[in-house]
This record gives sequence, C-alpha cells and structure tokens, in this order.
Amino acid sequence: MSADDPVLRHRARLAVGVRIAKRAGYGALLVAIVAFGAAAATGFPRALVAVCIAALVASCVILPVPIVMGYGIRAAERAERDQGRERAEQQQAR
Repeated sequence: MSADDPVLRHRARLAVGVRIAKRAGYGALLVAIVAFGAAAATGFPRALVAVCIAALVASCVILPVPIVMGYGIRAAERAERDQGRERAEQQQAR
C-alpha cells in the first residue's frame, strides 16, 4: 500500500491516540502505586487514600480501550504484511 493510503493514515492517527491514552492510563496507575506507598508509610491519611483510589479508578477506566485498540492495530498490520507476502509468493510462482 502507498504512503498516501487513507486507511494507513487513519491507523497511524489511531496509533498516536492509543500511545497517548496508554501513557495516561499507566501514569495514573503509577500515581496510585506511589500514593499507596506514601499512605502506607504515613498511616493512611484520607487525602492520600483518596488520591490512590481516584488514580486507580482513572487507570481502570482509561486503560482497557487503548490496550484492546493497540492489539487491533498490531493485528491489522500483521494481516496486511502476511497478505503482501502471500501476493509476492503468488507472483513469483507465476
């Protein structure tokens, strides 16, 4: 496929969004882990517990979609490569 293919452009835009969403989700998970550690070290003050819970909920809400979409993007790219390989083998066989 050519570089100006609208499907490839759309897939590339989706991949950028997926990367950003994964960073946000995993960043929220990191905040939850750090907040939990700090809360455990200081006797579980309400503010740190609230930050931990909010960050954990945020990561649980954000992460599933980009993870699944990332798998889908990689599967589409793999299928496209395999299809191109099959075409090349068929043309060589002729």
